[in-house]
Amino acid sequence: RLAPIMRSRRHAHARASFATRLVASIVLVVAFVLHVASAGSSGDYYAALGVQRSSSSDQIKRAYRKLALKYHPDKNPGDEAAASKFSEIGNAYEVLSNDEKRKIYDRYGEDGLKQHEQQGGHGGGAGDIFSQFFGGFGGFGGGGGHQEPETPKGQTIRVDMSCTVEDIYLGKRTRVSRDKLVTKAARGTRKCNCRQKLVTRQVGPGMYQQYTEQQCEDCPNVKLVREKIDLFVEVEAGAPDGHEILFFEEGDALIDGDPGDLQFVVRTQEDKKRKIKRVGNDLHMTMDITLVEALNGFSKVFTHYDGHKVRIERDEVTVPFHVLTIKNEGLPKYNQFKKFGNLVITFQVQFPKFMEKHQKTAIAKAFPDKNIFKKEFYATLS
Repeated sequence: RLAPIMRSRRHAHARASFATRLVASIVLVVAFVLHVASAGSSGDYYAALGVQRSSSSDQIKRAYRKLALKYHPDKNPGDEAAASKFSEIGNAYEVLSNDEKRKIYDRYGEDGLKQHEQQGGHGGGAGDIFSQFFGGFGGFGGGGGHQEPETPKGQTIRVDMSCTVEDIYLGKRTRVSRDKLVTKAARGTRKCNCRQKLVTRQVGPGMYQQYTEQQCEDCPNVKLVREKIDLFVEVEAGAPDGHEILFFEEGDALIDGDPGDLQFVVRTQEDKKRKIKRVGNDLHMTMDITLVEALNGFSKVFTHYDGHKVRIERDEVTVPFHVLTIKNEGLPKYNQFKKFGNLVITFQVQFPKFMEKHQKTAIAKAFPDKNIFKKEFYATLS
């Protein structure tokens, strides 16, 4: 009689163990999904520096150097946007220049970095990073330490990124293919890293001559070839017209130098089909109404780009070119959470091209007082 009882207990224990492992697996999966979601929703350190996730440490270093010099507070006194950008790129470089932190960020996002810091990881401010990188702040106007020679760099390629009003409202991620110049190994060697060196030569007793001569190294030969690449360009919702999206060193290669940058510039196109154009953060729309609607009033529904409905109503006389402003129905304000511009509507009244005699008579009877057609009367209505 004991055997069935023992088997029953073993089966119950096995079922409980399986249930425990199942719950643990579900918890791990949910945790991983939350980590991935948090990484995607947080600020992108790679985008802050304008580099790809596959970029080398040297590329990240050069990108930080360029942006840090551009946005340093000493170069932009009183500019809060530049100060914010300087802090942002400093934080990004602090993470991406550290192999351990970069691996944590790539896998778990900013939440993983916060846990790492709580467990003993430490970071410095944007100024500390800049000071460590450049050896002090002397490079801005006099004084300062030794300056590294500038490496030649290819030209920046600027490309206009045509976006519809809908793209700006919702945000856009698009794939771009282009042919760019890259370096490939070639036969032979070439002269490289050439520099001018001061040489002193004795030409006679107590007589010396100084002159410069070029000294070069022998390097493996390279050639420039065109190569097709694909990039994904992300335009954030509300991006200003003229906003620049940087792809660091994704321009054409330069022999004996660093590749140039690739820069996309946001250009907003008018929505001619819906008669909507962008003016800053506002959307300006022209709406046609009939003469009957202009006189009697109307109620219309405008379907916005994200699908939500906007009711447009008037119960008064609407004169031609009357302007109605609806608050917070324009474009999202760039980098401002849940803030929007306005929707500005200009009404165009459609008049009939032909009227029957009895219609004319009816209108004359309906408006016997001619004073209502005077400009002063229109002004009081609008």
